Amino acid sequence: MDSHFVISLKPLAIGLLAAGLIACGSDSDRNPPPTDPSRAQDERTFTIDETSLPFEVQEGHQNASRWWGVRPSGAGYRMEVPENWNGKLVMYAHGYRGEGETLTVSNPSLRAWFLDNGYAWAASSYSTNYYDVRTGVEDTNELALAFNEIASANSRDLDPPSKIYITGHSMGGHVTAAAIEQETYDTANNVVHYDGAVPMCGVVADTLEFNYLAWFTMAAQHLAHTADNSVPPLEGMPATNFDVDAINAVLWDEVPTPATLGTPSEEGEKMMALSRHLSGGERPIADIGFRTYYWGVVMGTGGRDGTVNGILADNLTGNAGVTYQFDNDPALTAEEQAFNDTILRVEENPAANGLRSDGLRWIPVVNGEFTIPVVSLQGLGDLYVPFRHAQIYRERATANGSDTWLVQRALRSPGHCDFTQEEQEAAFADMIDWEQNSVKPTGDEILDPATVASPNYGCQFTSEDRPGLPTCS
Repeated sequence: MDSHFVISLKPLAIGLLAAGLIACGSDSDRNPPPTDPSRAQDERTFTIDETSLPFEVQEGHQNASRWWGVRPSGAGYRMEVPENWNGKLVMYAHGYRGEGETLTVSNPSLRAWFLDNGYAWAASSYSTNYYDVRTGVEDTNELALAFNEIASANSRDLDPPSKIYITGHSMGGHVTAAAIEQETYDTANNVVHYDGAVPMCGVVADTLEFNYLAWFTMAAQHLAHTADNSVPPLEGMPATNFDVDAINAVLWDEVPTPATLGTPSEEGEKMMALSRHLSGGERPIADIGFRTYYWGVVMGTGGRDGTVNGILADNLTGNAGVTYQFDNDPALTAEEQAFNDTILRVEENPAANGLRSDGLRWIPVVNGEFTIPVVSLQGLGDLYVPFRHAQIYRERATANGSDTWLVQRALRSPGHCDFTQEEQEAAFADMIDWEQNSVKPTGDEILDPATVASPNYGCQFTSEDRPGLPTCS
């Protein structure tokens, strides 16, 4: 897996903020906390291995300037400026790097495209690991603001960038989407007013991600327990009795592996339907995505508390407003009603991620308040950062009058961030054409259930049929 798609199999903590599957905006506490509670993230230390920072010449760009180093925050960085620079800069935000102490920085997947088209780029390691989007935004912005300082220190005096764009994958998609939000402009310590953005496979509905992981794993354990009493019942969050092996024994005839798709049992078919509903509704590739090894990644979050591994000081996890369904009919069957009546319900605590007086929220929100071109990519089969993010992003942007600035594309990919180079380049190039030439690109309808459920949905911007997946007709 490419470094910019790094996904740790270590568990992410479970949290939530969005209220239910049809929320149109981030649930927010508009009052900064009266006290400054301690959190585990503040006690952790991270280091950068400076020997890992140098990077090789890109073929065809031997005369490009390549710089690397460590910023005052402790974040490592890489930066590259082509010989014939067009005066524009792209910031790249990397994805989740796990829970280790060592910081890492990687080149963007679009590096060659950037250089071929005259763009400079820069990427930060961030000064922390874990799911620390606040630090990701601040350190990416700080590096952008230091562009000319770094160039001058390396004996290349440049004009300030005439345009600055931002893109990123997964957690870096969250960084990208949060960086252009009005709340970020109002509250960040380092502010960059970007000119365009391309979040890819991104957590563009902020804490919905941790909502979803909680809803999913709680449903899996409850379904398995209902079918087999040897699987322990849910007893609260964190669920200290969470047993993935016992759940797998009930829900799978063959458990998915990185090399093979899984075969769900009869009870597993119900979980697949639950998954489809929670992750964005009936759509192509959804069931295949359920059967990938990302099942294990998602289930690895089960039983965790709601602080997102110490990014928050308090637990905000809850599923009190969630309706679980085995089909697409809003009317509950007797079986669905019984499931909803008996599953453990936990109240959420949205104040755990309230506004702060010292900068961005601990988990920056994506309210859909922006006024620049955004082209966003989301995979139809992604079980880890599901398609529901795209739908919530559209709902929020529409509620805030920003929907005319948002173009979204659904790609027929079964995993997380498994987009082709062509799909990524097309999205960025189209965003650039929109921003620079006022040519708004086309996108996909995201919210209409009948459109999304069509067998050919997602074909328009998918560059190639993936092996083993239904083909476009």
